[in-house]
Amino acid sequence: MSRSIGLAHIIRHDDGTSTGVWGIYTLQSAFQPIFAFKEGKLEVAAFEGLIRPFRDGEAQPPAAFFGTCPAADRLHIEALTRTLHLLNAGACLPEHASIFVNFDPSVFTNRGIADKALRDMRLVLHEAGIDPRRIVCEVTEQKSASQETLYGFVEALRANGFRIAVDDYGADESDINRVKELKPDIVKFDAHWITHLMESGPGFALLTAMVHSFENQGIRTVFEGIEEGWQLELAEKSGASMVQGYVLARPELAPTSFRVFSKGTEQPPVQGGKTSAAANPTPSPTRPARVFGRKAAL
Repeated sequence: MSRSIGLAHIIRHDDGTSTGVWGIYTLQSAFQPIFAFKEGKLEVAAFEGLIRPFRDGEAQPPAAFFGTCPAADRLHIEALTRTLHLLNAGACLPEHASIFVNFDPSVFTNRGIADKALRDMRLVLHEAGIDPRRIVCEVTEQKSASQETLYGFVEALRANGFRIAVDDYGADESDINRVKELKPDIVKFDAHWITHLMESGPGFALLTAMVHSFENQGIRTVFEGIEEGWQLELAEKSGASMVQGYVLARPELAPTSFRVFSKGTEQPPVQGGKTSAAANPTPSPTRPARVFGRKAAL
């Protein structure tokens, strides 16, 4: 088997974490918790991997980094960022938590490319010691070169034990079609769209009806971009399965300071629009570094 593009650009560190290198950029993983409602309380259910680029030691906007990448490199960069998140998740996240990683369908132009991506991902998961059933593959809104290729790729992801999430759902016709066609396990609602709907009674009623419709189909829902206590209260009232946002916890670079949550650990109940779910986190231990990637220079 040829060496994974992702692993070829990885540097591992003594604390068990890894960074990526692409041209003049150093890439780091950040993780943001996703919380689930459970009997009026919140518990950490998952983490989303987010890329953080640095140039000459200075943080750069992710959009600026991706904007400088030639189209021909997008497939390789996507593989690298996904690899980086999985290795760091294996090193410093709770073993029971799900891990959300992005897939841009536009880069998978034929089945051969999709099969190679899946082989590389299985290799990385083995190296990181992560059960494939913990992985949630977020299919972003970019259009695929071939709908048939996209459907085949999504089915291949399922066959490998991964769950599927539709990202940035905003009830446009294209979003509704994505859900009908991909039959995801999870739908992540667009932050701006849900905030707009929450600001009026009829809008919130529509939002609640959509959440219930998805839940009745066995599709779990995530509200992104929750930044205010009143939004958190309405998210719970709507019946949403999970929430993510700054009011709960901000993304942190690996190794994170998030406490190691044991299975079934619950967070304080939401009261008066406030929660201390991510307050005073304690450092999490890291696992021993595995033998892959390049060793960081001392």
